[in-house]
Amino acid sequence: MEKHSKRYRNALASADLAKEYPLKEAVEILSKFPKAKFDETVELAFRLGVDPAQGDQMVRGTTPLPNGSGKKIRVLVFTDDPAKALAAGADHAGLQDLMLKITEGWLDFDVAIATNEAMKTVRTLARVLGPKGLMPNPKSGTVTDDIAAGIKAVKAGRVEFKMDKTANIGVGIGKRSFTPAQILENATVVLEAVGKAKPASFKGNYIKTVTLCSSMSPAVHLAGTEFAKF
Repeated sequence: MEKHSKRYRNALASADLAKEYPLKEAVEILSKFPKAKFDETVELAFRLGVDPAQGDQMVRGTTPLPNGSGKKIRVLVFTDDPAKALAAGADHAGLQDLMLKITEGWLDFDVAIATNEAMKTVRTLARVLGPKGLMPNPKSGTVTDDIAAGIKAVKAGRVEFKMDKTANIGVGIGKRSFTPAQILENATVVLEAVGKAKPASFKGNYIKTVTLCSSMSPAVHLAGTEFAKF
């Protein structure tokens, strides 16, 4: 705890974190923070002005990251042709056998993809996979008959974002081992994607605040000019 506290204090001393910064400058500040002994995840955190209780104000979507996420993504495919899915790069593939394992508590995967036919059966897992954010969904490109393309997109670094019950969104945009230029490029794409996901029915201040941080660092606040257009 002491080591973490010292690292945190050193980070605080390297910048005025009461201020707001343009995205490029925020990325540069983050890059100068002391690093942990592991490769920390870098995240953009959004606080939105929408009402989570209103069904037509849900904010969710997907976007590819130009430089990937830096994370090895374990992909499970629900399909009647597991051999084809495994050949396309799936880590796990099958249908009834995998569904049984999941009902017994097995969840050793990061993304689930399903064919349209398999989805008819997989829907029965909604209560298990839904709360974990693992349920295949056509809107996120994870219900598709082009399994090879779906696997490739996910493994290449496509990220999904979804607003929580308090109108917040956190999106991993890379690792501390990335260059500032790579983080900046990924962050720019994610800002744009969340901005474009604004519900058509919502009127008002959509994005209230955005912060940039890594797993063990304090947050750097972005200037409102970076997201005011949304």
